[in-house]
Amino acid sequence: MMVTADDFLFKGLDKAGNTDNSLGLAVTQVFVMQLPGLNTLGISMARIDFAPNGGLNPPHTHPRATELLVVIEGTLYVGFITTNNTLISTKLEKGDVFVFPKGLVHFQQNIGSVNAVAISALSSQNPGTQQVAQTLFGASPPVDASVLAKAFQIDATLVQLLQNKFKFS
Repeated sequence: MMVTADDFLFKGLDKAGNTDNSLGLAVTQVFVMQLPGLNTLGISMARIDFAPNGGLNPPHTHPRATELLVVIEGTLYVGFITTNNTLISTKLEKGDVFVFPKGLVHFQQNIGSVNAVAISALSSQNPGTQQVAQTLFGASPPVDASVLAKAFQIDATLVQLLQNKFKFS
């Protein structure tokens, strides 16, 4: 009885996100938190803006959703890694669609000299996003450097440098 049309309306996917950051990336989410009318429907979406020449949506996963990506403008290099560590990747151009299976690590990068825009459809109203580097090196409290050093076969000093870089401020 308290529901209004505003619970089913999101405005703003026509507006470009600010890609002036270290990744050259802006994601405008339309998940259940932004659009309450999605509750229990098992769907959501996002607009993804990429800066020219390398804007990157870094390796990440959606633990609760498959993602369907549609390129609206520009050229993207995309890929995911299967559970047997095989890279499945390709180049996408305007109008192309690519699917990232639920839970698999995947990425997108603008390989063009102009801005790129994609629309993502996800099979959950709350898909979750876990960026691999941020998760491992930005955890709080931090993962013990000896664990990450052994896992990546790198020096613990480098792990600590990365942990400092990925700390949330």
